[in-house]
Amino acid sequence: MNLNVVLPFASSVLSFVFFLFLIDQWRERRRPYQLAWAIGMLWYGISAGTEFLGGAVGWSEPLYRVWYLIGAILVAGWLGLGTVLLLAKTRFGLALVPVFLLLALISLGGPKLYPDAAGVAPIYALVSVVLAVAVGVLAFRRSGRWASVVGLAIVVGSAVAAGLMATETIAPPGYAIDPQTHIPTGELIPGYLRLLTPLFNVTGAFALSFGALFSTYIFMPKVRVIRYSLDRRQALGSWLQNMALGVVGFPVNLVASIPGAVNALVHGRLNSRVPATILIAIGGIIPAITSGLNRFGSTSGFFVGELLGVIFLFAGFLVSVEVFEELRVPFTTRVIRIRRPRAVAQA
Repeated sequence: MNLNVVLPFASSVLSFVFFLFLIDQWRERRRPYQLAWAIGMLWYGISAGTEFLGGAVGWSEPLYRVWYLIGAILVAGWLGLGTVLLLAKTRFGLALVPVFLLLALISLGGPKLYPDAAGVAPIYALVSVVLAVAVGVLAFRRSGRWASVVGLAIVVGSAVAAGLMATETIAPPGYAIDPQTHIPTGELIPGYLRLLTPLFNVTGAFALSFGALFSTYIFMPKVRVIRYSLDRRQALGSWLQNMALGVVGFPVNLVASIPGAVNALVHGRLNSRVPATILIAIGGIIPAITSGLNRFGSTSGFFVGELLGVIFLFAGFLVSVEVFEELRVPFTTRVIRIRRPRAVAQA
């Protein structure tokens, strides 16, 4: 049994099944985040599908181009966008500001690794800084338009990435695989395009994973060991102090709240979005780690992480009663099961 065929095949099939459930839900409810997640899972299925074909019949240049464009750029970006749109009415955008600033620094330092990216590095850095300012200001003002800014960046960036991938030259044989594991790597992709990928996959993975943890904290019974306020009516100096306090307070309060959440779960009082978002966070973190390791030459866990990622994401989706109360065959009226939400734990 060739795991380089079996694992991506399983990931691809499960991703397409997940896509059908998501697009069917979007067809019924027309929520933007559902469509973004559906597109993200479609990319996930296509990316894993290229890996399956590469392992089964051999790699080619067109297959390699599609694999890198969709797998390294589009998947994480669009899945993260789904979470961004879901949390548009919150101040989650403030958490993206340091991510964009970090990406600006990464872009400026990129030519050290990719000399051919020297001409585009300042452009990538400028875009990151503009996004940091725009998202930060809008999120601070409690305007949901910060999510639209991120969405516009993902759509335009996807088009730019597709154009670059279609016109670039890839050295023979047109693809690169690890000689030991036979798993594809991005080493033949020009540096100016490789430097573009963090703007999508770092932002997307952070939005998907941290956004899920953020939602977990919102819906779980809370213990506030460290108190802070982000009310923008306070003086700017006080707000900045509370913001810095929140960077420490959020993870501390989250951990301190876990025993209460476990107790609520045992007694059937826990909002189903808590375990659902935890599963989604895990589903975002695992492939982010394994794909990052792949980027730096450690490829052995890449296909395993990809499969575990879609398994946890799908499990989180199915667990959430509020998101998915009625389980039915997609695009039909055949109901498999109806679930009713339990009582919500009080914070």
